[in-house]
Order: sequence, then C-alpha cells, then structure tokens
Amino acid sequence: MRRIIDAKRSVIVAADVADIESLKQLIASTIEVPGIGGYKLGIELGLGGLGEAATVIHKMSEGVGRHIAVIYDHQKAGNDIPPMGDKFALKLRDSGIDAAILFPFAGPATQKRWTEACVKVGLDVITGGVMTHDEFLVSEGGYISDDAPERIYRLATELGVRHFVVPGTKIHWVEKINKLLDELIGSDQYVLYAPGFIDQGGDISVCGNAAGEEWHAIVGTAIYGKGELNSPDEMRKAAEIVTKQIAA
Repeated sequence: MRRIIDAKRSVIVAADVADIESLKQLIASTIEVPGIGGYKLGIELGLGGLGEAATVIHKMSEGVGRHIAVIYDHQKAGNDIPPMGDKFALKLRDSGIDAAILFPFAGPATQKRWTEACVKVGLDVITGGVMTHDEFLVSEGGYISDDAPERIYRLATELGVRHFVVPGTKIHWVEKINKLLDELIGSDQYVLYAPGFIDQGGDISVCGNAAGEEWHAIVGTAIYGKGELNSPDEMRKAAEIVTKQIAA
C-alpha cells in the first residue's frame, strides 16, 4: 500500500486561513512539531491561488527531516459531471498538490471518472462518504441516502483507493467503515483520516480506539484559530497537544 504520510499516525493541519501570510505564520509555528504529517488546503486558499499556497508549504517544509504532505480538499470535490474530473486533476497536479479529497455524492459515474483522473496524473485519492455535521443523512433529517456512504466506500476500494475520510464526530460510523474496509480489503491495507475534532466536538482518543492502528487526525480551528490572537506560540502549543493525543 502506498502511503501519503510516512508515519502511521499524525496530525494534518487544516489550513483554512484567509491568505498566504496567515499560511506562512501557521506553517512557521507548527512545521517543527513532531507528529505534523501534512497540511490540508481548502477553498479559501484554493480560490486565492492554490499553486502559490502549495509552493509555500513545500518550501517551508524543506529540511524538517520528513515528508510533509500537501492535500487539497475542495469541500466537496467529486460532485460535477464526470468529464470535469480531468480538469480538476490536472489543475491540482500543476499546482503541486500531493493528494485530493473526494466526496463523490453525485453518483458512481462521477466517482469513477474523478478518481481515475486523479490517479492518472499521479495524485493520491482520499475518499469520504460521511460528513461530520448534523442533518446529513436522511435518517438525520438530511438529503443523502443512508446507504450512500457504504456504496461510495465499496466503489472506492474497487477503484484501488486505500485512503478514506471518516467523521470524527460520529464514532459509530468510524467503527462501521472500519469493519467494512476490513472485510473488503484487509485490516492492514488502508489508512483513515478523520476531521471534526475539538471545536466540532470529536474526541481524538475515542476516535483513535475506533479507527485502529493507522489513521490521521485533521485539525483546523483548534490550531490556526490561535493565530487569530496573533500568538504563534499558542499555535505551536496547540499542535503539540493534539499530536501527543494521537500518538498516545
């Protein structure tokens, strides 16, 4: 299995900050913290200049002694017509992105085309099917069918995907997806990535027990939010706290 992050457990910092200068401050404050495995860029920096943001991360992570992954989360990608996947993949590749997160709720045709397009240009794919917030599935008062997540994860494994997003706020889903993937591809053949901690109410320790040996916590506001107080030291301390939790 090809790994996006060398370590079996790490913290991926969700860099949902407003501009490049804020990104530089975030990286400078956290990059040296052991256990930081990557940075996740979203639509805020993505729409403001994805290539520049990815370049900043790559340059600032030189010399730390480990590979720092640059992941793009379009919030949520994989929900347009199938041919748009080709353009999406090429844009990410040309911007210097290592991996793309897809949440393909638009159906299997789109999921297949977008996944294959990313793989074709050398991007790793991280597939998700359940989001962290309330009123998402029909049974919760949302729009998405309750059987959609399992269908998404099943097709992803058939397409060769081995990296998956699970909701850190919904432990029963982490356990369910873990069990499904064990049955489909084997317990040591995949990696989980979980957002939704601290500010959204997820507990890293509890999720870790459900997620198993190899998983990465995606943490955003709890780290970069300290920068809004103009305190790089507080961002570093927050990163140290969550990395110690996932290591434990």
